[in-house]
Amino acid sequence: MYAIVDIETTGGKYNEEGVTEIAIYKFDGHEIVDQFISLVNPERSIQPFVVGLTGINNDMLRNAPKFHEVAKRIIEITTECVLVAHNAKFDYRILKMEYQRLGYTYERQNICTVELSKKLILDQPSYSLGKLTKSLGIPITDRHRASGDALATVKLFQLLLNKDSEKEIIKKSIRKIPTNQLDNKLIRILEEVPSNVGVYYMHNEAGDIIYIGKSNNIRKRLNQHFTNDSHKSKNMRQEIAAVSYELTGNELLALLKENDEIKKNKPKYNRALKKDIFNYAVESFTNEAGYIEFKVMKSSLVEAPLTTFTTLKQAKNFMEILTETYGLCQKFTGLHKTDSSCFNYFIKSCDGACIGEESPEAYNEKVQEVLKHFSYLNKNMIIVDRGRENGEKSILLIEDGKFQGYGYASLNHQISNIDILKNIIAPMPNNRDAQHIIQSYMRRKKNIKVIEF
Repeated sequence: MYAIVDIETTGGKYNEEGVTEIAIYKFDGHEIVDQFISLVNPERSIQPFVVGLTGINNDMLRNAPKFHEVAKRIIEITTECVLVAHNAKFDYRILKMEYQRLGYTYERQNICTVELSKKLILDQPSYSLGKLTKSLGIPITDRHRASGDALATVKLFQLLLNKDSEKEIIKKSIRKIPTNQLDNKLIRILEEVPSNVGVYYMHNEAGDIIYIGKSNNIRKRLNQHFTNDSHKSKNMRQEIAAVSYELTGNELLALLKENDEIKKNKPKYNRALKKDIFNYAVESFTNEAGYIEFKVMKSSLVEAPLTTFTTLKQAKNFMEILTETYGLCQKFTGLHKTDSSCFNYFIKSCDGACIGEESPEAYNEKVQEVLKHFSYLNKNMIIVDRGRENGEKSILLIEDGKFQGYGYASLNHQISNIDILKNIIAPMPNNRDAQHIIQSYMRRKKNIKVIEF
């Protein structure tokens, strides 16, 4: 659990400032579950520069509660939370200082989104909250007011969690779970996870990831883990201290994240993934007569496949569907080995490319429709699918035929502006596994939205 904080102060000499406004959003990594926002009477004058910056003046604070009147609420909402702020050293110092004046020691683990952004969002001209959120297309209202800045930090932190493929942020926070919260752990875990599509991570008491999985219903899948009598499941149950999860909004991103993060984190209880998760591919080439042919081959022999498959049967079924749907010739799709006409020619389903009656130009026009629909080789495109919540879309970026990564957008300009799009995506490797997952999903989901640019 995270407490995302922004504090406005009077300004002035170091360690003599006073709090004028505080906003805290309690965030579980997916949504805001509690909040506290208040003006605070600092019992001292505000610097004129700060008045101009924030719009908060002495008259506004005259009847506001003093810090000691809100101190208990701040402790309550931040208990067992990791404190998150943009330039956390400042906000954490101010809180510690205010509590010190009350004779109380305030200590929380803290995370700075400035430092995280420098690590996960490279090459930004500025990491100030205003300029960084603008480059990411994150809306920010009431700039230099606690609530507006804290809300923008929530959105920024959610994006950073998404980009943190090594899961260092989550591992660090899991270690802070008190052991007395782990009683009846399996029941508690099931109560806390959703019945939505996403990726889940099982952690041991040290915060290390011991298993990664994906499911269209995370709670149902975890229940299966917890009730399975296999030796592996029993061992996992003994080690599980907590489960974290990431909602993805759709199966495609869940598949991509699961595959990528198992390889990166190498969890103890995940079977080592094979180098490739598919064995067969469809290759296209132009024969001596000028006709474009398709051929099913071992994937290891194909550099730029049209699409890929786990089994030979899947590949042949796909070729049969293509042949029928687009009026292709069985001879040139590898379904009928012959030196003369194919079987479909006799039943008038083939226009005679196999015996030269249909010209290469006419036949290849039909083939180009196939290539356009199923291949993203050399294309610049965005795949848009369901997001994690209403009004949000997931986005996959493919540039020059290479998968770049994924992200989420709630505003149209975040999708249409390629510079913003590149900033908000979490990079992923463009390997054969990723290509296979994307191509397979596009084959199955006929109505998926694709934007070429």
